[in-house]
Amino acid sequence: MTFARDERLALVDSMAEFGPDAPTLCGTWTNRDLAAHLIVRERRLDAAPGIVVGLLAGYTERVQNETATRPWSRLLDEVRSGPPRWSPMYWVDAQVNLGEMFVHHEDVRRAHDGWEPRVLPGERQDALWGLARKVGKLGYRHAPVTVVLERPSGEQATVRTAGTGRVILRGEPSELALHAFGRNQVRIETEGEAADIEAVTSLGRGF
Repeated sequence: MTFARDERLALVDSMAEFGPDAPTLCGTWTNRDLAAHLIVRERRLDAAPGIVVGLLAGYTERVQNETATRPWSRLLDEVRSGPPRWSPMYWVDAQVNLGEMFVHHEDVRRAHDGWEPRVLPGERQDALWGLARKVGKLGYRHAPVTVVLERPSGEQATVRTAGTGRVILRGEPSELALHAFGRNQVRIETEGEAADIEAVTSLGRGF
């Protein structure tokens, strides 16, 4: 089983634990809304483009809202089963859904007080290190200073080169990936001038 598949199943378990009306870190979305988003993304080829194309967002929102009215158990089943064979995502699930499933699993977990980072095996942190480096180039693309990611081993990756300042974001790859994706509920350390750190951490890092 792939890391992406494991995260999908764990995400569904967490959604079931907290219930359909529980909050997430995705703005005003509840678990029900998040489940509907994932289903539209993988099963509605007509509506999925609106997730990233603003001109089509209205139609996507209507389809997602309609999807969200389905019974909760059905929504969980459809998320759990993943993209059907006719969906392009079926063939690249392990590649394109690792970030989606990992981040949204944490969106569900970390929307509640008392959350703690999960302890992940080294090979999974390695996979998330690759993700953090890739996503960091997008998430920090507007930073006015150079941004460097650093994992506990001391390995570094420069994801943005700009200005004269330099900020190091230090933490487990899982935490760095979440921060690059725009989440603030993370455990990282920062190094640099206070103004530069503020400029980086206050960025709108969503895509």
